[in-house]
Amino acid sequence: MRNEQGQFLLVPDLRRCSPGRGAWLHPTTDCFDQALRRRAFGRALRVSAALDPNPVRDHLEAAKQGKPSE
Repeated sequence: MRNEQGQFLLVPDLRRCSPGRGAWLHPTTDCFDQALRRRAFGRALRVSAALDPNPVRDHLEAAKQGKPSE
Protein backbone atom coordinates (compact mmCIF):
# COMPACT_ATOMS: atom_id res chain seq x y z
CA MET A 1 0.00 0.00 0.00
CA ARG A 2 1.28 3.49 -0.81
CA ASN A 3 0.51 6.96 0.48
CA GLU A 4 -0.13 10.04 -1.66
CA GLN A 5 3.63 10.75 -1.94
CA GLY A 6 4.24 7.28 -3.37
CA GLN A 7 5.90 5.90 -0.24
CA PHE A 8 5.08 2.41 0.96
CA LEU A 9 3.02 2.45 4.15
CA LEU A 10 4.06 0.49 7.21
CA VAL A 11 0.80 -0.77 8.66
CA PRO A 12 0.24 -2.72 11.86
CA ASP A 13 -1.11 -6.22 11.28
CA LEU A 14 -2.86 -6.82 14.58
CA ARG A 15 -4.40 -10.13 13.51
CA ARG A 16 -1.08 -11.33 12.00
CA CYS A 17 -2.74 -12.56 8.84
CA SER A 18 -1.74 -10.12 6.08
CA PRO A 19 0.08 -11.66 3.12
CA GLY A 20 3.74 -10.97 2.43
CA ARG A 21 6.72 -10.18 4.61
CA GLY A 22 6.38 -8.71 8.03
CA ALA A 23 8.58 -7.18 10.67
CA TRP A 24 8.17 -7.88 14.38
CA LEU A 25 8.27 -4.85 16.67
CA HIS A 26 7.89 -4.54 20.43
CA PRO A 27 4.82 -2.41 21.08
CA THR A 28 6.73 0.57 22.47
CA THR A 29 7.60 3.91 20.97
CA ASP A 30 11.22 3.49 22.12
CA CYS A 31 11.61 0.30 20.09
CA PHE A 32 9.87 1.92 17.13
CA ASP A 33 12.17 4.98 17.24
CA GLN A 34 15.23 2.76 17.47
CA ALA A 35 14.06 0.71 14.46
CA LEU A 36 13.64 3.94 12.48
CA ARG A 37 17.12 5.19 13.44
CA ARG A 38 18.69 1.87 12.43
CA ARG A 39 16.60 1.65 9.22
CA ALA A 40 15.53 -1.81 10.36
CA PHE A 41 12.17 -1.80 8.59
CA GLY A 42 13.64 -1.59 5.10
CA ARG A 43 16.07 -4.41 5.85
CA ALA A 44 13.45 -6.63 7.47
CA LEU A 45 10.96 -6.08 4.67
CA ARG A 46 13.64 -6.21 1.97
CA VAL A 47 12.65 -2.94 0.32
CA SER A 48 14.87 -0.06 -0.68
CA ALA A 49 12.02 2.39 -1.34
CA ALA A 50 11.00 5.08 1.13
CA LEU A 51 8.69 3.86 3.89
CA ASP A 52 5.98 5.91 5.63
CA PRO A 53 5.96 4.82 9.28
CA ASN A 54 3.06 7.08 10.37
CA PRO A 55 0.35 4.36 10.59
CA VAL A 56 2.52 2.33 12.99
CA ARG A 57 3.47 5.45 14.97
CA ASP A 58 -0.21 6.42 15.25
CA HIS A 59 -1.12 2.91 16.43
CA LEU A 60 1.60 2.90 19.10
CA GLU A 61 0.64 6.35 20.37
CA ALA A 62 -3.05 5.38 20.54
CA ALA A 63 -2.16 2.20 22.42
CA LYS A 64 0.01 4.20 24.82
CA GLN A 65 -2.97 6.44 25.60
CA GLY A 66 -5.28 3.46 26.03
CA LYS A 67 -7.36 4.14 22.92
CA PRO A 68 -8.70 1.16 20.94
CA SER A 69 -7.07 0.43 17.60
CA GLU A 70 -8.89 0.53 14.30
